[in-house]
Amino acid sequence: MKTALVTGGGRGIGRETSLLLAQRGYQVAVNYHQNAAAAEEVVTLITRQGGQAFSVQADIAQEQQVEAMFALIDRQPGTLTALVNNAGILFQQTTLEQLTAERINRVFATNVTGCFICCREAVKRMALNHGGQGGAIVNVSSAASRLGAPGEYVDYAASKGAMDTLTKGLSLEVAAQGIRVNCVRPGFIYTEMHADGGEPGRVDRVASAIPMKRGGHPEEIAQAICWLLSDEASYITGTFIDAAGGR
Repeated sequence: MKTALVTGGGRGIGRETSLLLAQRGYQVAVNYHQNAAAAEEVVTLITRQGGQAFSVQADIAQEQQVEAMFALIDRQPGTLTALVNNAGILFQQTTLEQLTAERINRVFATNVTGCFICCREAVKRMALNHGGQGGAIVNVSSAASRLGAPGEYVDYAASKGAMDTLTKGLSLEVAAQGIRVNCVRPGFIYTEMHADGGEPGRVDRVASAIPMKRGGHPEEIAQAICWLLSDEASYITGTFIDAAGGR
């Protein structure tokens, strides 16, 4: 049985990705940091539909918690063959001159360091030279890594730029070990994250500036993620899909 770990799997893009992976035959490890109820709801939906899933708590900004999460997955039946680095944080919209080192470090601890550590632990299990069966990793970055998010959250955009660089470097590092590493960069998507930035209606505000004249939906991003994880993308690594309605 193949297992997929989705970080931040209880809401938004992570939720839809977890549900779709289960439909495609994966046992899904639904990671969450604080919202246990949301993660358990995803697990319940999957099991009701005949799939297999379990939730696992970890703050991916904490190395020991990440290690414990992977150890728990090791104890479950099945083999880890897919990782979706979806968990990410941002804070209130502001200009760079208002940023503090504390805020910057918190963003990078989750969005960058957490992603690195999750990749590290996945590679240890998937790589052929570790006795693994290979696998695939998809990093969920953001169109902000290309656009910079000026006047809103340059710190978040920069963290996603680091994720892009990790994607390229790691893809080359583990290509011969049977592991593919790719990236999806969503644009303006209807998720709860915009409320975290202080503007729940942000997508509707900017929709007219998007070439397709609308925001995206989490399930549309999940489709791209799941395709990159699938055998249909078996010759694709180090690649970026911009799912941003033309931006």
